[in-house]
Amino acid sequence: MTAPTTVLPLSPPGRVRVGGVEMDAVREEDVLRRVAAALEAGRGGHIVTPNVDICRAASADPALRALIGSADLVVADGMPLVWAARLLGTPVPERVTGADLIWSLSGLAAGRGWPVYLLGGGPPEVAERAADRLAGACPGLRVCGAYAPPYGFDRTPEGVAEVRVKVVAAAPRLVFVGLGFPRQDLLIADLRRELPGAWFLGCGAAIAFAAGTVARAPLWVRRAGLEWAFRLVSEPGRLARRYLVDDLPFAARLLGGCLAARLRHRRRRRMKA
Repeated sequence: MTAPTTVLPLSPPGRVRVGGVEMDAVREEDVLRRVAAALEAGRGGHIVTPNVDICRAASADPALRALIGSADLVVADGMPLVWAARLLGTPVPERVTGADLIWSLSGLAAGRGWPVYLLGGGPPEVAERAADRLAGACPGLRVCGAYAPPYGFDRTPEGVAEVRVKVVAAAPRLVFVGLGFPRQDLLIADLRRELPGAWFLGCGAAIAFAAGTVARAPLWVRRAGLEWAFRLVSEPGRLARRYLVDDLPFAARLLGGCLAARLRHRRRRRMKA
């Protein structure tokens, strides 16, 4: 699969630009309302949840920026992005994570009778365990499928076709895809052609969090913007290079650039006054 090459407008309505990525200035409750309204009208959609790592990758690849920009909702899944937007004077109201949306959207689906499908999460038992925990927490939730494709399935048309057949046959209204960016969102772009009336959430590690196989940071750590540090301590072998070598310098440059832009703007305003 390859990223779509659609040329997008520079400033989509209702979005703010942070780190080269356009994001919607919405709260979690706004996401739920928009998804519910669309599903009731028979319209599907795609939610992308950029964090610092995703913005870093997108900043170097126009095709990935187009992939993100083509989504129906793009929410800030990283506190540095929220801070950067505030510094620029174009704030997003709060951090909205895939790890939270998988629960709130499941609650919405349970109340409306919409079947959900879990795709990804790592080992096969993880998706199944997440499905059980979501169903236990959301009475009435109907999970119509939970499947973890084998590693490398998306390297061949046959592997993608097998996943497509499973998901389409289940006829979900909501699909949580936890395969990591950009793999999950490229697959979503493919699946949407077969399920135009379903909503897809690219949610990274959210399925593993929901299953309880990967610990999530306490609430106070998340609110402080230190969830990355908690995950680094929990999985240093897998995340050390990504967080310390790649993402931390990018976040520092992003915030430093936004602060400098804010100071320049204030200086120009004072000079005009």
